[in-house]
Amino acid sequence: MTAAPRLPSYALFAAFLAAAGLPLYIHAPKFYVDEYGVSLALLGTVLFGLRLLDFVQDPLLGRLASRMQGRRGLSIAVAGFAMAAAMAGLFAVTPPLMPIIWFALMLTVVFSAFSYLTICFYAQGVTAAGAMPGEGHLRLARWRETGALLGICAAAIAPIVLGSFAGFALSFVILAALALWAMNGEWRRASIPSQGFGPVLRDAVSRRLLMVALVNAAPVAVSSTLFLFFVESRLDAPGWEGPLLLLFFLSAALAAPFWGRAAEIWGAKSVLLAGMVLSILAFAGAATLGTGDTWAFGLVCLASGAALGADMTLLPALFARRQAEVNPGASEAFGLWSFVSKFTLALAAVSLLPILQAGGFQAGPDNSEEALRLLTLLYCALPCALKLVAIALLASTHLEERT
Repeated sequence: MTAAPRLPSYALFAAFLAAAGLPLYIHAPKFYVDEYGVSLALLGTVLFGLRLLDFVQDPLLGRLASRMQGRRGLSIAVAGFAMAAAMAGLFAVTPPLMPIIWFALMLTVVFSAFSYLTICFYAQGVTAAGAMPGEGHLRLARWRETGALLGICAAAIAPIVLGSFAGFALSFVILAALALWAMNGEWRRASIPSQGFGPVLRDAVSRRLLMVALVNAAPVAVSSTLFLFFVESRLDAPGWEGPLLLLFFLSAALAAPFWGRAAEIWGAKSVLLAGMVLSILAFAGAATLGTGDTWAFGLVCLASGAALGADMTLLPALFARRQAEVNPGASEAFGLWSFVSKFTLALAAVSLLPILQAGGFQAGPDNSEEALRLLTLLYCALPCALKLVAIALLASTHLEERT
């Protein structure tokens, strides 16, 4: 009989992955603007170009994960340390090349390793949940996504707490070593046959959940890309970026277990829809804020963070549960899932940053009222519209309310 998975190990590994995901889009563009004077438009173009690479490589990495199951642990160790080294190169090494070229090279390694690790980790979760009694997918998702949110919290504030981005890079290397050690032995539990993309693409529910994930991730991508600019320029609250980021992600982390428990009682789909509505209310409130409304924005961070906890916990659990039914291998399915989740971040960067620049916005306090209105419109109204589309898609998706 297969032993139950070590859930704290899954939480720690999720924290490691999450620290290299969303925080990159929060920190990296502003860091390269401030330190090396790279333009917002150029950074956005590079980020989008790297995501086009993901369009090709993520599904192929899912197939590679299936074929590497005999050496899965070794391949994960190599990918983990490669990602840690590239993160150090990105933030702790003075670029030996043109900053934008170095930025692109380091992010290529980070994104590729991140994709492979994410695919293996979530596919492993499908197998691990099968060894758990009761609502295995939701139980594992609670541990995994709470760990991920705590990882985002730590990474979001690490440069401020540690005093530098070099300190952040060093702490990430240490976290990588701990996470890889904690998951040692877990990878041997999986027997993941390669079934190609057919099972997930032929299944109407899987296709619909991928579409929901694409649209639903877009508001997070928008708000993450613009968060620092909104706080610094619209609220005129420089220095508050770190505490507000911490409040946002800590709210998500604390809320995630409660969303998971609520889903076990009332059904994951119904509870996820409630979380999406909360997100719309939060961003609608943010649209009314202006200079000096820092404390009011803190309430927005609490509400929108709590809503993010529902997104990150319940939607992956629904997708994993469906794959357990139609596609037990799941590696290729999570290759597609990984691409969908990350593509929205790149699309936000390549579209929003040039739009802001074209509208006369520049980092810092010296902006016209028209530029600030554009920033507010993109940060607040756009996520609300995208969430409405995601709600419509999920509401029209037939899902059995069980776990």
